[in-house]
Amino acid sequence: MLKIGLLGCGRIGQVHARSVGQVDGAVVTAVADAFAEPAETLARKTGATVMETEELIASGDVDAVVIGTPTDTHYELIHAAAAAGKPIFCEKPVDLSVDRIRDCIAAVEKAGVPFLSAFNRRFDPNFANLQSRIVEDEIGHVEIVTILSRDPSPPPIDYIKSSGGLFRDMTIHDFDMARFLLGEEPVSVYAVGAALVDPKIGEAGDVDTAAVTLTTASGKICQISNSRRATYGYDQRIEVHGSRGMLRAANVLENTVEVASGAGFRAAPAQHFFLERYEAAYRAEMEHFIEAVLDGTQPTPGIRDGLRAQMLADAAARSLVEGQPIAIADA
Repeated sequence: MLKIGLLGCGRIGQVHARSVGQVDGAVVTAVADAFAEPAETLARKTGATVMETEELIASGDVDAVVIGTPTDTHYELIHAAAAAGKPIFCEKPVDLSVDRIRDCIAAVEKAGVPFLSAFNRRFDPNFANLQSRIVEDEIGHVEIVTILSRDPSPPPIDYIKSSGGLFRDMTIHDFDMARFLLGEEPVSVYAVGAALVDPKIGEAGDVDTAAVTLTTASGKICQISNSRRATYGYDQRIEVHGSRGMLRAANVLENTVEVASGAGFRAAPAQHFFLERYEAAYRAEMEHFIEAVLDGTQPTPGIRDGLRAQMLADAAARSLVEGQPIAIADA
């Protein structure tokens, strides 16, 4: 039984605690948070012990740590967990600085501990099925990947100000998905964007509407469409066009009932947000992490995948400012 210590007891920490509870072979034994109330609440739900962060990482009752704290705390927590020899499950992004991520890579690889970058969308049953069929050569050579990712509404402005911007906070999932589906590293990024949903987002120095084009060395293209507003629910679609056909993953709707009348056909809206849409993905990624740790293997995506996604996010932010494509250096 793998004993897991959970760092961060907010919304995403609660998601991960629930996922652990649904996976055989693991249990949450300790939780820590900067605030007492969420830690105590989650401890009651899981039967875990509330500890201070340093105590949890050092505890003999913790075999592996899940980091679900704010991004600016990841660096120190990763170093501390690696030094303690604890396998690490870390929420995205690893850090907002590629140099600091490289420092984390050095610490993790020196310690030889398993590390999972929590890009949960790779584990979505629909997207995982689509990627496996690309690998099986069902549609031949991949030519164009189209990713549509639009939130139902923007987060609070205070969150926007501390998030690192749309590309590092939201599009970073799509950058990882692009790499997952293209099968090659993008070598060029071109981004455009605007604040069309809420002018306060623009005043905060960010955009809420963006399009990004990625190009690989062989000429494969990925187009990413982002918006902080989708009136019809959480819009998560992927299309992959290849030399012998096309694969498409549609939105997951609130239900499958369709109404037909003289006015036409009407279906349910898309599921409202990421907690519902990616519930199965969160569970599957946690199961993968637990199995990898118990089997003594390295989980994937790893910490270097986190670095690659961050490099693409940085390049997109730079492209937006400079108005031109940005070449991606080797990691």
